[in-house]
This record gives sequence, structure tokens and C-alpha cells, in this order.
Amino acid sequence: MNAPVQQGVAILGSTGSIGKSTLDVIARHPDRFRVVALSAHSHWQVLHEQCLRHAPDYAVLVDPAAAQELQAALAGTRTRVLAGAAAVEEIATLPDAPLVMAAIVGAAGLGSTLAAVRAGKRILLANKESLVMAGPLVLREAARSAALILPVDSEHNAIFQCLPPALAGRIPPGVRRVLLTASGGPFLRRAASTLANVTPDEACAHPRWVMGRKISVDSATLMNKGLELIEAQLLFGLGTGQVEVVVHPESIVHSLVEYVDGSVLAQLGNPDMRIPIAHALAWPARIESGVESLDLVARGSLAFEAPDLARFPCLGLALAAAAAGGTAPAVLNAANEVAVDAFLGGRLNFTRIAAVIDEVLARHSVGAVLSLDDVLAADAAARAHARRLVDDGRGVSQ
Repeated sequence: MNAPVQQGVAILGSTGSIGKSTLDVIARHPDRFRVVALSAHSHWQVLHEQCLRHAPDYAVLVDPAAAQELQAALAGTRTRVLAGAAAVEEIATLPDAPLVMAAIVGAAGLGSTLAAVRAGKRILLANKESLVMAGPLVLREAARSAALILPVDSEHNAIFQCLPPALAGRIPPGVRRVLLTASGGPFLRRAASTLANVTPDEACAHPRWVMGRKISVDSATLMNKGLELIEAQLLFGLGTGQVEVVVHPESIVHSLVEYVDGSVLAQLGNPDMRIPIAHALAWPARIESGVESLDLVARGSLAFEAPDLARFPCLGLALAAAAAGGTAPAVLNAANEVAVDAFLGGRLNFTRIAAVIDEVLARHSVGAVLSLDDVLAADAAARAHARRLVDDGRGVSQ
């Protein structure tokens, strides 16, 4: 048997949970993968440790001051340090890195993800906001450049595994619907009357997954599942009503696909992001991820229930934005990022997150996404509106 060809990987957002898990999987397969480039926003100490271990050709920090610190710390090594958002887009197009892990959180990841798409890369997509904000544009560019988009979100990767091979944006015939599973987050059973008083630390204490603070809050509000619903519609060419959300607290079934003959295929596994990361890195091959085998007997039972839209209004807002299409998803995402940031900073109550998003969406006139400028204009206007709503002082945590 021929030895696997070593492939270069650029990891955009290497100091976050997805980036760290990606490096863990790569380290298990030095014959298959080589780290060519790493990027982060400002956590230069963590990036320094990663550079010493993985010896990338390039390391990028968006924050210029942090980049200077890293450059001094890496003096005498082979790693070249770059600074600024444009440098992140540059490493997303490196010829020596045909694989690009797009793991930057939020709208900040759009530019580099789009650069990788335009360069015809194999994109391991963990940055769902790129598709939520500019899905039609991203898919058009992928078709033009022959870029391959492989989903890394556990739910979308599960769907991908349950489907026959298909191009992004095209669903194979015979699929009736897709079921996205949601854990329900830390407040699934908490009295709704107490949610206004939850703290950021409580919202970030996810019962199943270890994630960054922003995505943890999105999981607590179920906005994360709403963004994933929009992403699933775009990735797999699904129509309105073909994607449904089901709450599954154990997080063992990562999503399901129902076919017109009544068959339902599901992907199961322990809640560990190294599974979808390993799948996307090696596809269509399978490699060891470092995750323990799933013990269904020890698990005992699996539960499912419908989401409570009264308890989780953010999911309902995402459903409405998905139905509206155009610039509505970009506005949804922008308002959510501002509101979540305000909540994490103690400037907004948990239940006001949905209220801010609702008001921003209600005042937005939906337009078509014909260019990146359309997306960026809608994003900027929504952020400005959301900030005004936060700054008016209503809903401030005491």
C-alpha cells in the first residue's frame, strides 16, 4: 500500500477550541499532515507555544502589538510572523496549504474564508457565519474556483456523512428532510422566570461541549442552532421546512437525514469535535481522531424533544431570517454578535439578547446578496442599530 501524501494545512483561528483540536488530530498523523500556517487574533502566548511545537512556516496575529511580541519570542526559529487581517487572508491562499481550517469565530472569519474559497482550497468549514452572512456569494465563488467545502460543525458533518456524495449547495435526490440535533444548552430545564438573571459564567457552562464563550452563549440561547439551520439549507441545497431542530440533551446523535422511503440515517459519536475534524481532514479516508469509542450500553438511553420557542426565542428569530433570506441572515448574525458581546461584558441581560435581535430585524429592509458590499453594508447597519439599543441602558445587568 502506498504511503499517504503529506498535505499542508493552514489553521485560521488556531488558539480557539476548534484550532486546538485540529492541531491535536494533526499531531497524531505527522505522515499525513504538516502545519504550514497558524493564525489568531491576539493570544500570542498560546500561538507561541503552538509554533514551537508544530514549526509552521507562518504565524499571523491580527493585533500588531501582539505580533511584535510573538516575533520577538520566535526570534531564531523558522517561523515568519505576519500581522493584520490581510495577512490572515494571505495565508488562506498559500500554495503549500491546500487544506484550510476556517475556525475564526463570527463575522471576522468571512474575509479569510472567502479568500480560501476563491483560491480553490479544500475548506474545512467551522466558521458557520461565513455562510450565514454571505452564503449565495460563497457558493457561487466555490463553483467558480472548484473549491471543496467540507463541514466541520458536528451537525453538518453528521449530515454530510449520512448523505451520498454531493456538491455544496446540491442535495441528492430522495432526501425528505434533515433533523439538526441540539443539546438544549445549560438552561434546558431552568425556570424561564429566572433566565433574566443568569450570569455569563452560567451561560458558558455547557453540559456537554467545551467551547469558546461566544458560541457557548449562542448554545444557551439556541441561536447557534438557528445559525446552523441557515448553514444547512445553503450547504445542502435544502428548502424552507426541510431542516428541523430536535433537542437531544445527550449530544450523541449529531444529526439525522430522512429519505422519502422512510429510512432515517443518523451519525452517532461521543461529543468531541475531533471526530468531525478528523473526518474532514482525511475525507474520503478515515483516520484515528483520539476519541474514545461510544459505549451505547453505558449510555443506556437517548432522549429527544421539540424545542421550546417561548424559552428560546432566538431560534424563532433565526427561522424567520432563514425564511426571509437575502440580507436577513447577515443582520441576524450581526445583531446577535453585538448583543452577546454586551451580555458577556455585563451590559445586557440574557433575555434581552433576543429582544435586541428582534428589534434590529424588524427594522431591516431585506435586500438581495449580489456582492460582498451588500453583506458588509447590512452587517454594519445592523451592528450600529444593535449598539444603540444596548447603549440606551434598557436591560443592563445589575
